[in-house]
Amino acid sequence: MAKFEIKNQKFYFNDKEAKILSGAIHYFRTVPEYWEDRLLKLKACGFNTVETYVPWNLHEPEEGNFNFEGLGDIEKFITIADKLGLFVIVRPGPYICAEWEFGGLPAWLLQYSDMKIRCYDPLYLEKVDAFYDQLLPRLKPYLCTNGGPIIAMQVENEYGSYGNDKKYLEYLKRGIIDRGVDVLLFTSDGPTDRMLQGGTLSSVYKTANFGSNPEEAFKKLREYEKDGPLMCMEYWIGWFDHWGEEHHARDPKDVVDQFDRMLQLGGNVNFYMFHGGTNFGFYNGSNFDKKLMPTCTTYDYDALLTEAGDLTDKYQAVKKVIEKHYGIQNHIQVKNTKKKAYGKITLMEQAELFNNLPVLSFPVESACPLPMEKLGQNYGFVLYRTKIEGPKGKGTLKIDGCKDRALIFLNGQYQGIIAPLESKHELILEIEDENTTLDILVENLGRVNYGVHLGERKGITGGVLLDYQYHYHWTMYPLPVNDVSKLIYNPIKKQKSPCFYKGTFIVDEKADTFLLMDGWKKGVVYINGFNIGRYWNKGPQKTLYVPGPILKEGENEIVILELHNCEQAQIQMIEYPILE
Repeated sequence: MAKFEIKNQKFYFNDKEAKILSGAIHYFRTVPEYWEDRLLKLKACGFNTVETYVPWNLHEPEEGNFNFEGLGDIEKFITIADKLGLFVIVRPGPYICAEWEFGGLPAWLLQYSDMKIRCYDPLYLEKVDAFYDQLLPRLKPYLCTNGGPIIAMQVENEYGSYGNDKKYLEYLKRGIIDRGVDVLLFTSDGPTDRMLQGGTLSSVYKTANFGSNPEEAFKKLREYEKDGPLMCMEYWIGWFDHWGEEHHARDPKDVVDQFDRMLQLGGNVNFYMFHGGTNFGFYNGSNFDKKLMPTCTTYDYDALLTEAGDLTDKYQAVKKVIEKHYGIQNHIQVKNTKKKAYGKITLMEQAELFNNLPVLSFPVESACPLPMEKLGQNYGFVLYRTKIEGPKGKGTLKIDGCKDRALIFLNGQYQGIIAPLESKHELILEIEDENTTLDILVENLGRVNYGVHLGERKGITGGVLLDYQYHYHWTMYPLPVNDVSKLIYNPIKKQKSPCFYKGTFIVDEKADTFLLMDGWKKGVVYINGFNIGRYWNKGPQKTLYVPGPILKEGENEIVILELHNCEQAQIQMIEYPILE
């Protein structure tokens, strides 16, 4: 039985003084076949610990339906870390932020209209308990007190940035302990009085999250953490990207300067991120500041490893600082994964979304449009369909309660978008026919993962107005688009409505590659049925990362859901990413 503890403002492991040099790797953002590669590179750099969040929504995608396989196989990830001799820090939520959809909270919570999240709400805590009942017994064998690598576990996450419900924090702490977790517990918050007062417990070790000025940050932290060692639980060495913004990058010289100063102050550190990875599927989160700001598919983060796990100049610079302070840690040799350009692929078939509604969905009737969550849906799209009696001439269409992006069609013909994030708040329509079908296709661009807007519902949450008159009686089609294997395809033709495009390509040797999305506007890509994420010509992300393990030798299938239209039904696979 091992023991990791705090004495005299220092960490001790089995009574020997320990320094925590940690890097964040989210198992759920990297395909399992590459977990060992990323963890080995962490150790080779001189780190001794890996830190990861645990996303509740990945592990319980539907209430009562738990998943700990594939990207969710946290036990396998921890086992690999243990094999490599790494400590593990686990942050099990229930809220994780992480630029992840709804901050890791499952969207099905929003079906409960009266539930209050992230506080001492009995209904919310009932759902948290059910999740912890599944998760924590799986982690218990891996605690250092049971001979495993887990040395510490977090209570909530940056709670001082959100609230100050100490009864809630105490409940979570007690729930973790009562399920057999007897390792060090901690909280992490920004280094301000407001955050440290709101997010900490007197009985729990306190850490801080910051990206610069370690002297000031540690000074403030010491006011609240008198007995424990100084620790930066999130050293932000890069940043995430939103669609429509420039790619964020941070000078390696600045990163290592701040790191060096942190170590001189006696600090312990967790690099956020060591390896960022990818927001596969529809799991990207969003921020909200006057408008929705969805996070890109890439979570490159300008980290020490690229999205594809390649070594960077920042990696080498950090390794030198670790060696300066602690000597050469090991002589592990690591290399980048193989990349290949598979060239141009011509997509030969097309399936119109509206013609495939019976395959993809089912109709739900309601007088008023219902939000996505009331349809029992978490991610993807919702099609709202209604009939309008005409002719009416020109009128203004507005949507009450849609913060995402809505595509508007009359009798199947594309009219335009309503999208507050693109400053398009209304649309002029001309209703010429006596009986006109109005279709509104709303995309969930990713739920807010941080701040006071947590808990937003997706789809249409209010009503639809035509010339300031609410329109009633709708047929809704939930479109989670999880399975694209049963679509009915036809030969390619010019199309301005949402379509799936399908093609095949031959792989002689499996390797990582990147899809160059030039000529495509907005949509989602599936490789061999695996949703590799969204693309959008707003940038900064111009390519989508395709991990080699999702390919197979021989024939591979690519399906692209394009919401608008493409210049040519072609795609190119290149050897490198483009982030501008």
